[in-house]
Amino acid sequence: MPRPRKKRRREIKKVPRSDATLEEFDRRTWPEGLVTRRQLRKQGLSPGGHAPVAVLRCKGCAYRPDQSCNHPTRAWLYDVNLARPKRVPTLAQEWALDRAMAARSTCPECRRRYYFCLLLRTQGRCDPCAKGYEPSPDTYFASTAPVIHRLAA
Repeated sequence: MPRPRKKRRREIKKVPRSDATLEEFDRRTWPEGLVTRRQLRKQGLSPGGHAPVAVLRCKGCAYRPDQSCNHPTRAWLYDVNLARPKRVPTLAQEWALDRAMAARSTCPECRRRYYFCLLLRTQGRCDPCAKGYEPSPDTYFASTAPVIHRLAA
């Protein structure tokens, strides 16, 4: 019977808070005008190349006010006034992305375009062609005409 392995505890780096680093705020206590990336994205904005202005401390670090939060669950806070609108892709960029996705999801043998990306690098063709069975109609585009263009976005 094998012996149970001992779990190693991760070492916690205790970094004291200093004025040289970014300002840190606990949950629900940061000032108006600072938002996370997710909140920026929800508003249709992006950081616009600007660095974060503050750190949102994780839930566990709220009990250690004298130490800096260096956990991966912390969030960066950005200034809304410095944010820019998200870039919208042009029609040519959407066409190029759609052609790339069509190349990844079209079987070179049967020329069916599937709703998912195929394993062309390892297998070289779709599963039905490789294993010799008929695919179900809900997995590929039903059109028998050659795929010229179907915008994905």
